Amino acid sequence: MSIQIQNVSKRFGTFQALQDISIDIQSGELIALLGPSGSGKTSLLRVIAGLETSDVGEIFFDGQSITNHHPKERNVGFVFQHYALFRHMTVFENVAYGLRVRPRKTRPSKAEIEAKVMELLRLVKLENFADRYPTQLSGGQRQRVALARALAVEPKVLLLDEPFGALDAKVRKELRRWLRKLHDDFHITSIFVTHDQEEALDVADRIVVMNNGKIEQIGSPDEVYTHPNSPFVYDFLGNVNLFKGRLHNGKLTHGEFAIDVPDSHAHTQDDAVGYVRPHDTQIEKTAVTGTVPVTVSHIHLLGPIVQIELRREDMDEFLEAELSKEHFHVLQLNVGDHVFVRPKQLKVFIPEDFSI
Repeated sequence: MSIQIQNVSKRFGTFQALQDISIDIQSGELIALLGPSGSGKTSLLRVIAGLETSDVGEIFFDGQSITNHHPKERNVGFVFQHYALFRHMTVFENVAYGLRVRPRKTRPSKAEIEAKVMELLRLVKLENFADRYPTQLSGGQRQRVALARALAVEPKVLLLDEPFGALDAKVRKELRRWLRKLHDDFHITSIFVTHDQEEALDVADRIVVMNNGKIEQIGSPDEVYTHPNSPFVYDFLGNVNLFKGRLHNGKLTHGEFAIDVPDSHAHTQDDAVGYVRPHDTQIEKTAVTGTVPVTVSHIHLLGPIVQIELRREDMDEFLEAELSKEHFHVLQLNVGDHVFVRPKQLKVFIPEDFSI
């Protein structure tokens, strides 16, 4: 089931929740709507489901407009963050509910419902919990019941609103892996809302980065992380170091610091900010071209990665670097050491980039 979202806008009173949103989603894609609170993610999901109506714009399923269709006519499965399970029903009854309330003409037989429900419970590895109640399950188990219930009615589209937001980090990671496998098995077009960058990068085929009701960027996880097209996307998708300066003769300069910048800004003469990820921030023991003097202020060993916090000596700002444990031992760094950092990959933004 392909989905086309064309020029959708939505306002709640004076608040512009969505502004001219257009996305083409291919059949079988798993799409993440990623952004901070208030960026419009859930509003867009609810418009797709028919739980909210857009002020302007249209929604198409497989080329057919469903903009004015009632939610029941859209055949959409919706999974909420807080499960929304019926507490007085067993796991089996929760999953069977959508099948049992169908009109008599389309309602499966009792035997067909039982077979379908048990098939789904086996899929989510809860076949031994069919007679339990939601209060007897863990958060991760309840979320799997909610997903099985959404899939029971064989929806054309699966929508998930912060599906793992209420779970702890370890359970979230397990369920992310499980959702990816489930999606690969079912090949159902799915859209999930999240503010967790790692979750979106780990699970989605493509990511739609949203901010203030607008789309900032659409692309594969690698595209939006490695080639962000705006300062917001760069800053939102992980930690970043800023190198402020002025562009002149193809270089970003600040005091003694000077480094070559991409060709796109080579002939610009303006204030600018260079963005670089901590893992692309190289530490040198001696000064070389394009380095900045820093002092090691904190060292944090995190499994195979070592995070180094550094204070710039030419201004009162901090930078971060991530090293492998092997490289850290080669450098033999200690708190208080005076070293130098050099950006290995620098993305430069000029003032007009910040106003997009």
